[in-house]
Amino acid sequence: MIGGRVVHCALAFGCESLAHVLQLNQMKTRSPRTFEARKKFHPKWMRVLGPGLITGAADDDPSGIATYSQAGAAFGYGQLWTLSLCLPLMIAVQEACARIGSVTGHGLARVTADNYSKKVLYSAVGLVVVANTINIGADIAAVGSAIQLIVPAPVLLTPALFTGGVLLLEIFIGYHKYAKFLKLLSLALLAYVATALIVTEPWSEILRATIVPQIQNTREYWYVIVGILGTTISPYMFFWQAAEEAEERELADVEHGVRRTMKEIRQDNAAGMIISQLGSWFMMLTTATVLHANGVTNIATASDAAAALEPLVKSFPHSGEIAKVIFAIGVIGMGMLGIPVLAGSASYAVSEAFRWPGGLEKKAREARGFYGVLVASTLVGLLMTFIGVDPMKALIFAAVVNGIVAVPLIFLILTISRNDSIMGDLIGGKLSRIVLPIAFMVMLSCALALLMTFIN
Repeated sequence: MIGGRVVHCALAFGCESLAHVLQLNQMKTRSPRTFEARKKFHPKWMRVLGPGLITGAADDDPSGIATYSQAGAAFGYGQLWTLSLCLPLMIAVQEACARIGSVTGHGLARVTADNYSKKVLYSAVGLVVVANTINIGADIAAVGSAIQLIVPAPVLLTPALFTGGVLLLEIFIGYHKYAKFLKLLSLALLAYVATALIVTEPWSEILRATIVPQIQNTREYWYVIVGILGTTISPYMFFWQAAEEAEERELADVEHGVRRTMKEIRQDNAAGMIISQLGSWFMMLTTATVLHANGVTNIATASDAAAALEPLVKSFPHSGEIAKVIFAIGVIGMGMLGIPVLAGSASYAVSEAFRWPGGLEKKAREARGFYGVLVASTLVGLLMTFIGVDPMKALIFAAVVNGIVAVPLIFLILTISRNDSIMGDLIGGKLSRIVLPIAFMVMLSCALALLMTFIN
């Protein structure tokens, strides 16, 4: 049993490395090798998995780590059920985004521009740019705090140096070239899995909490619930996956290859989202067992969050310092991987809206507008750290913003995916037509529930 769990857990947190292999395979499609030659070269499962797995892997950014950790610390196992709820909703929303990108050959912003008014277009693009920029700022602040766990430095210096390094790498080296080295850093998050497996766990209670909802009608409870929904079903993922599927279709057409089937897209999407949620589940579980059970109900600093990993290294001298280093390495790696995706998602949206050339695989001189938006959103995010935001609170606030912003965007996705003049015969199966509206209603209801706690 433990061996099986270890395999699944390794997949949950090691999916970043696998995602990178798939990204490299996608990059190789730009080589002269024919489609048939590649088809023979790659295993069938690797040909199926792609944008869906990559999108799922990108979901556990620093904002996600902080939100799941705070949920576990504050409410113990009481919010594990939200991840069971999120999984089918997440799959349905991302499947619709992938289907839109594959069918139309364009990202969400371009499809909106072609079929809806400028008011709808600019509203959608504006929402994702604002949400992503806030998320970038929170992630930069968190990475700065994580670096300070290892190297004491002035509070404003570490985020500034980190941001400058990320932008220089993106512009002059290229995201896909340096990302392969950073995937190894994300494996530090396997420590959550290992910790959960070595400490004594009340598995029957955990299973019940994973399935049976436990509702508390308080502001703090609904604030974290909306944050969990927002960091799990995130606006940047909508635009990112649609754009990636559109690129997959373009590459297949250029090389006279066979486009991915809807079955393959759905298998890829489901695999990515399941792996993502397994990772999130273990983060919440570990912090609930290690922190909440020992009276720690609020994570105020990066050091507090790192304490969840101390049981893993308790037999070593200076176990607290070792746990901080492990946590910091994971956060830094996920930040360096996730921030370009957040900025890139915003850039895709703006570039598609104004029909600019764009893409992280292009050189800066080939896509000046795209990289201009990328740099601007990253620098604005950096400025947020200079106004003295609390990193841990900012991360959860960013997740809550995502949860609210996602509501109208999911409605837009629902409208597009059901429009037969855009989607033709691929307006979605019966399951999609049922679950996607449920996703919208759940997100809307939770956002309204949070609003009511402020009014009352």
